[in-house]
Amino acid sequence: MKSTSEHTKETKLGNMAAIWQTAIGLQASDGLSASDYLIQCSQKHVSGQITIDDVQNLIQDYYQDRKAQEGEDSETEEADKVAVNIAALLMTETEAELSVAGLSKLHSIIFKGVYENLGVLRDFEEYIREWVLGGDTLRFTNLENVPEELENCLAKENAYSYDNISPDNFIAHISAFVAKIWHICPFGDGNTRLTAVLTILYLKQLGVSFNFDTFKNNSWYFHNALARANYQNSVKNINYEPIYLERFFRNMLLGEQWELRNRYVHVRPAAEWRVQPKANNNTTTGQVEVKKNTRKVKESDKKQTSEIRKIEPESPNLLFLAAAIGEDFMSVKEIMDKLHLKGRDNFLKSYLTPAIQSGMVCLLYPSVPRHPRQKYLLTQKGLDFLKDKGPEMIARIERHFKRSEI
Repeated sequence: MKSTSEHTKETKLGNMAAIWQTAIGLQASDGLSASDYLIQCSQKHVSGQITIDDVQNLIQDYYQDRKAQEGEDSETEEADKVAVNIAALLMTETEAELSVAGLSKLHSIIFKGVYENLGVLRDFEEYIREWVLGGDTLRFTNLENVPEELENCLAKENAYSYDNISPDNFIAHISAFVAKIWHICPFGDGNTRLTAVLTILYLKQLGVSFNFDTFKNNSWYFHNALARANYQNSVKNINYEPIYLERFFRNMLLGEQWELRNRYVHVRPAAEWRVQPKANNNTTTGQVEVKKNTRKVKESDKKQTSEIRKIEPESPNLLFLAAAIGEDFMSVKEIMDKLHLKGRDNFLKSYLTPAIQSGMVCLLYPSVPRHPRQKYLLTQKGLDFLKDKGPEMIARIERHFKRSEI
């Protein structure tokens, strides 16, 4: 019988091997493959013969000695160096920082020694022809909208609550979040691998158990599923299709066994590839369990939470404010215009401040309340509050907005 220390050591080695295999496998998401030399180095690291720093130095020396000509081995060199960076990152306790600065830092870590503009938002329009789209071109977020859309997406995710969420809803939500980040395409290069690493770090931070093998073996499928989730062509009767990405996560998080082959994802599959099969018949084979209170809470936030009970949740002002914001990100002026209000001080006192204190509304820039581009959005509590009122009530309020006065 193995001792506890022996079992712990085996578990640690197994985790290290899984991380290495994932880091190497992820290179295929951008059409790259690592060298046999890196694989040998990774095996030595797992067996304890060398450290992760040794691997980085060996790979650096390997390519310096080869002095490969541009284009001959450049893609393999990129794959090797990025794989080492990802493996080193995933072996730490690094958390996913859902902010523009956090993503820039993550990009800099992953692609250190590979790209020049590390962590710098792209400065060009991005169009890519995709095999999975039958050769059609996928257009990413317009350049001028990248900063704002990225901030909005991250702020909305930070405000989202995973409390008591069902497995199906969890997977639908995480799929939509990941697909949105990828479509924004924040940086000039490496966005698919960045999105994959962000996803892994975020799931770890949420305390969700997952299978590394899904990324290791299916990273090119992950790329194609992201493309299908973000592509629409009304002329060809092709709609956004998130189901393939959701099936990727169902395998990863629930242990389902969808056959993740790229031919099933193609917009025009051959007859034999039109129905994606699943090896097991279960709807789900597990549960997505999220840690409670995974996000850090400031002392000021705790004080604010203690004051929530003082706010009347059924206040008509809060209902009108919630209906005005809906699922948008709105400035004070935009909300006041929709509510036909003129007095800013009264609006702040009677509408916005109580909504923030009740936990129904949050700030796009919470650390800079007076940010010149400050906007407000509903938290999950606010969205649930609005949903509970029903479509008839919301329709009545919307008709009320169209009047000249409230």
